[in-house]
Amino acid sequence: MRLSQIQDKDVISVVTGHKIGNIIDVKINEEGLIDSFVVEKREKKFFSSFDEVFIKWSQIKKIGEDVILVETSIN
Repeated sequence: MRLSQIQDKDVISVVTGHKIGNIIDVKINEEGLIDSFVVEKREKKFFSSFDEVFIKWSQIKKIGEDVILVETSIN
């Protein structure tokens, strides 16, 4: 699977049921394996601002056709 194929998927927390954001990048460890996804999280404020959060590979529960389900309490 290519990064471009997962960037359009919504990242959803299975803990809260909320959308966290969308993947913008991946972090690779020293062995060349995916360590985490970098997710652009949209803050709900008057002026839209963006923040980056890291979702560890171990937190990913399912990569579906439209969404990526992760086990985290980040909203």
